[in-house]
This record gives sequence, C-alpha cells and structure tokens, in this order.
Amino acid sequence: MASVRIVSGLAIGLALAGCAARETAKVAPPPVMVPAQPQYAKAPLPPGATPGMRIPVLLPDGNYDTPNRSLTSAATIWHLRSALNVAALACRGADEGQIVTRYNTMLTVQRIPLAAAEKRYSAEYQSQGGDWRDRYDDAMTRLYNFFSTTPVRKGFCAAADQVLSDISTGPADGFESGAAARLDRLNAPFIAFFRAYDAWRNGTMVPVKQGIAPLTIASSAAPSVAPVAPASGPVLSSQPVPAATPYTRPVINPPSLKVDSAAIQ
Repeated sequence: MASVRIVSGLAIGLALAGCAARETAKVAPPPVMVPAQPQYAKAPLPPGATPGMRIPVLLPDGNYDTPNRSLTSAATIWHLRSALNVAALACRGADEGQIVTRYNTMLTVQRIPLAAAEKRYSAEYQSQGGDWRDRYDDAMTRLYNFFSTTPVRKGFCAAADQVLSDISTGPADGFESGAAARLDRLNAPFIAFFRAYDAWRNGTMVPVKQGIAPLTIASSAAPSVAPVAPASGPVLSSQPVPAATPYTRPVINPPSLKVDSAAIQ
C-alpha cells in the first residue's frame, strides 16, 4: 500500500508540472507598439484662391507657361500695352483716376511705336498662314483673361501704377527698350501667386502645436511599455498630388478703353 501511495504522489506531481507548463505556454507575447500618426494641418490657401482652380503649368525650367513667355520685341511691347489696358479698365480705388490718365497719356505719346509694334506682331501671325486672324484674336483673349485673374488684382494694380509712373517720368525714346523689364514687373505678381498656390496644392504641411505624439497599442491586453518619442522633423503628406492642368479660361471679347481715336493713328 505504501508503494501505491508513492506512485500516486509521483503521478500527481507530474500532472501538476504538466499543468504548470501548459499555463506558461498560454502567456501572450509582448504587444507591438505602433507610434500614433501626429496631426498636421494643411497650409491655408493663398488669398483669393479656390481649391481646384486652374493655373499655368509649371515648366521643367521652374517658370510658368504664361502668355508672356518667349516673346518677340513686337509681342513684348503689345503685351505691355494690353496689360496696362486691363489695369486702366479693372483697377479701382484711390489710384484708378491716375492709372487711366497715365494710360491715355502713354497711348498718345507712344502712338508711333505702339502702332509699329502691333503691325509687326500681326505680321508674325500672318506669316504662319491659315486663319491667322482667329489665332491672333484667341491669343489676345487669353492674354486679357490672364491679366484679369481676380486673386492677383491687388498686386497687379500696384505694379501697373508703378510701371505707368515709370513710363510717364522716363524718357519717351526709352519706351521700347524698357518694355521687357516693365512687362516682367507686371507679370511678377501672377508668378508669385502661382507659386503660392502650387505650394498649397502640392501638400505643404505645417505641424499643429502639441506635445509628444502618444503611442497606440496593438493589443488591448498589453502591459505598460515605456513610450518612444516620435521622429523629429515635419511629416509631408503622402497623398498623391494632382497633376497641374493647362491654364484655360472662358473665351470673352477683350475689353477696350475709350480713347481719342486720333491718339492711335
């Protein structure tokens, strides 16, 4: 009987050991710690911009495909006149009377180089054959629409006021030679706006002020684990950026300012 008790005690001990081993095998592995994504806010739209608006395409050379690229000397002068024509029609405020007066004065003083530039510019289209007049009119419509871009109006009008002041006080014979630089000044507010809009559209991000990003736990039954600080530096959006689309606007007839007809003969 004693030997039976010893065997039974041994069996019970082995059975308990087996249970202990099985209990140990049921312990869950340590949970995987996943850093929570820090919250970021998108930069605000440039003033006057709307989501989805179309702007000229950004070219590989870093410039935008505006109507004022790669112009001949005649086209440069005529585009300058067109820009200032839009300014005289569209700019309103304390300086509007001054802009209109200086624009009309420019038409009178520079009537000869302006007429010559328009004639050469038309001839450039005519030399390409086909229905050149329609192509010319379409190009002028796009040009007027470009300079009429509403969100740029304030900066454009300020530049136009400065350019007209420069023309009115400068030497009359320097109008043609200074046309390219003056057109660049009128074009600059538009380029600045396009760059700001592209920065917003391409996902430029600014971090929201907050403490260290918390950690989230993959398993709700996980034990406490020391938090790990998130990587420093801004996190850019991983969302795909829509491709830029060519600049197109509804076709309208170019506006014109009423002036003395003798001034442009």
